[in-house]
Amino acid sequence: MTQKESLKKPAAGVLLAAVLWTIMFSPWTAPHVNFWVMMTCSGAALTIFTTWARPGWWKEVRLKFSDVALGVALAAALWGVFWLGEFFSTLLFDFARGQVDSIYGMKEGENPFVLTLLMLLIIGPAEEIFWRGFIQNRFSARWNPNTGFIVTTLVYSLVHLSKFNFMLIMAAMVAGLVWGLAYRFFPERLGAIIISHALWDCAVFIWFPIM
Repeated sequence: MTQKESLKKPAAGVLLAAVLWTIMFSPWTAPHVNFWVMMTCSGAALTIFTTWARPGWWKEVRLKFSDVALGVALAAALWGVFWLGEFFSTLLFDFARGQVDSIYGMKEGENPFVLTLLMLLIIGPAEEIFWRGFIQNRFSARWNPNTGFIVTTLVYSLVHLSKFNFMLIMAAMVAGLVWGLAYRFFPERLGAIIISHALWDCAVFIWFPIM
C-alpha cells in the first residue's frame, strides 16, 4: 500500500472536518448558521464518516468504573488548566478577555439544558471518536504513535483557524495535547477520553464557565 493510499481516508476526513469547522466559525458563514445545530450535525457527520472509514472503532470504547473515573479526573484537571490559562493570558494579552467572551457569546439565547445534552451525547463524543479514534489512530499506524499524536494535535488546532480567535486556537491546542497524549499512551481507553471531552465541554461552557 502506498503512502497516498494509506492516508486517503484520513485526509478526506480532515478535509471534511475543515470544511464543517470553517462554516461554523468563519465570519463570512457563521452568521448564517446556528452554531449549535451546525456543531451537532457536524459531530454526527464525523461519527458516520469514522464508522465508514474505520469499522469497529467502538471496540476501543469501554465504560468500566476505572474509565469513568479517569474521564472525570481528566476533565477536572483540564478545567483547572484552562482556569490558570485564562488568568495568566488576561495578564499578558489585552485581547484575551474579549476573545474568550466572544467564544462564550455563542451560547447566548440557547437553552443550557439542551446544550448540555448535545455536548454530553453527541458533540463531545463525536470529536473524540473522530480525532483520536480515527485520525490519530490512522496517523499513528501510518507513521508512529508520536508523529501521529503531534500531527493530529496540530490539525485539530488548525481547523479552528477560521474563527480568527487566538484564544480559541490555543484552547484547541491545549485540549488536543491532553486528549492526544491520553490516547497516545492508552489507546484502549478511548471511552475515558470521550467521557473527559464531553464532561469538559459541559463544565467549561455551562456548569462552571471561566469568565
